[in-house]
Amino acid sequence: MSTETLEIQKPTPKPKWIRVKLPTGKKYTELRGVVEKYKLHTICTSGSCPNMGECWGEGTATFMILGNICTRSCGFCGVKTGRPETIDWDEPEKVARSIKLMNIKHAVITSVDRDDLKDMGSIIWAETVKAIRRMNPETTLETLIPDFQGNTRNIDRIIAVRPEIVSHNMETVKRLTREVRIQAKYERSLEVLNYLKQSGNLRTKSGIMLGLGEMEEEIIQTMKDLRSVGLDVLTIGQYLQPSKKHLPVKEFITPEQFKKYETIGLEMGFRHVESGALVRSSYKAQKHLT
Repeated sequence: MSTETLEIQKPTPKPKWIRVKLPTGKKYTELRGVVEKYKLHTICTSGSCPNMGECWGEGTATFMILGNICTRSCGFCGVKTGRPETIDWDEPEKVARSIKLMNIKHAVITSVDRDDLKDMGSIIWAETVKAIRRMNPETTLETLIPDFQGNTRNIDRIIAVRPEIVSHNMETVKRLTREVRIQAKYERSLEVLNYLKQSGNLRTKSGIMLGLGEMEEEIIQTMKDLRSVGLDVLTIGQYLQPSKKHLPVKEFITPEQFKKYETIGLEMGFRHVESGALVRSSYKAQKHLT
């Protein structure tokens, strides 16, 4: 047995440009009240989003359907993993009613992965969009979907209800996918985005996070791969470790580097590129409609 003493790795201190605004304001309090009253799950709270105060203060929120327990155990995600609860078939109406109460003009819907279900949650997904359309005909929608294990029958249910934007996050570069997204596959995510574009002719969107040990050339290659499947909108943000159990931050990317990736992305032909330390996939989502 080696007699070497293992060096304890101390957490990398956060740089000055990563500052989260505390949730305040009348609108934030109102939204918090509605979410708690109807027992809704938002990725804002479950995912510990750093922009919750800003977005809720502006009257926008991202709803998470199909419960708040995920069947996958991604190394970066703050959402609980385990055995999900029984499907709530009233959830589509609850979400639609809450969007109406909040007077939301552009709603983002996401979900946990439900690999335990035969349809992987795609039926509830479609019913939620339909319910929102019925109750809020003026509201535009972005659906941030899982990969549905690449099953096109499930993806077709999303295409059929035609949200204004369909998003599926790549999350990281190809080399790190197995470590970061344990049950996901890099090529499968590309195939899902390609299918949405080719079969549905929908506006597509994806996001990646930096600081997990990726190299610049890998990031640029991922951007090229996403453009090769016709992706319209790309978000690039800084990975922040949700807890000590999650993957550590290997590097904090500078604002200048984020700006560089934004410039490269726009030159590649993306319609929109949001690139910054606190950028998340649904941040400033309404502007991506144009």
